[in-house]
Amino acid sequence: MTPSSPYRLSVAPMLDWTDRHFRYLLRQITRGTRLYTEMVVDQSILLGDRPRLLDFHPEEHPLALQIAGSEPKKLAEAARIGEAWGYDEINLNLGCPSPRVQGGGFGACLMLEPVRVAECMAAMRQAVRIPVTAKHRLGVDEVEDYGYVARFIEKLAGVGIGVFIIHARKAYLKGLSPAQNRTVPPLRYDWVYRLKQDFPQLTIVLNGGVRSLVEAQAHLKRVDGVMLGRAVYEDPFVLEQADRLFFGLAHQPNRLEVAQAMLAYTQIQMERGTPLWAVARHMLNLFKGQPGGRAWRRLLSERAGRRGAGLEVLQEALALVAQPRPEVSWVREAR
Repeated sequence: MTPSSPYRLSVAPMLDWTDRHFRYLLRQITRGTRLYTEMVVDQSILLGDRPRLLDFHPEEHPLALQIAGSEPKKLAEAARIGEAWGYDEINLNLGCPSPRVQGGGFGACLMLEPVRVAECMAAMRQAVRIPVTAKHRLGVDEVEDYGYVARFIEKLAGVGIGVFIIHARKAYLKGLSPAQNRTVPPLRYDWVYRLKQDFPQLTIVLNGGVRSLVEAQAHLKRVDGVMLGRAVYEDPFVLEQADRLFFGLAHQPNRLEVAQAMLAYTQIQMERGTPLWAVARHMLNLFKGQPGGRAWRRLLSERAGRRGAGLEVLQEALALVAQPRPEVSWVREAR
């Protein structure tokens, strides 16, 4: 890994969150951090509305397409389409435990079928020239053994996979919701560290529970990369210093400038028929903890989702943070 490698820091694929509008927002904050799409099922890519599923803004690079599936031929064709669409990486989802994903026979349940996964990833790798990577858990249900996950990685490395993004928890296929699967199973960072020791030739990226760049820097002493998730959605400016600290770039984002860039972007999107809320919902936390931030969030929450809401809603919200009004606190007089 070189110091400038985009695998040093990335933002996790998050269903309903990391769509093209949120990724464009993040790219105004950080140029170097690697971004991932939401999970897209291979069958949807093969038969669905590809522009809706796959289109992205050129500024989003470096950008990876995460796909899900369990049939080598379909995955290979979906990967080929993703490469032709301009993505920098194809990532296979082997970590999602949701019942709907299990019903499709892909996601975390595939960790129980390492031979099938190896066949799938070999087919994908042969179909494209860009990197094909794996994102997986440390185990599934009662399969919670370091030796098992090490053999799983060894199997995939044997077909040429060189990058492994590891959510440092196991997954429960039954009994826990997807949200609970992100918090209830204990984090085992030591296992991820050990995997890097045992497979020094592979790129090991740690995911799960990382809330700040300070934490990411600490993990980078033991692994090649760190992937942040919900902390970034809760406050995109968690990545404020990412370019300087991780990629040696001088880019220094400013919240107002980011908001103004998003205003221009939103205008273009709305001219193409995109509702205001599709973009504005990702901007609610842009001024989190800042003067006027609560007023910004309140106005967008209340008005940006209304039918026929126009760009003036975003302009009015921007005025609140450009010249924040004092917060009013009503206190009932004690009797």
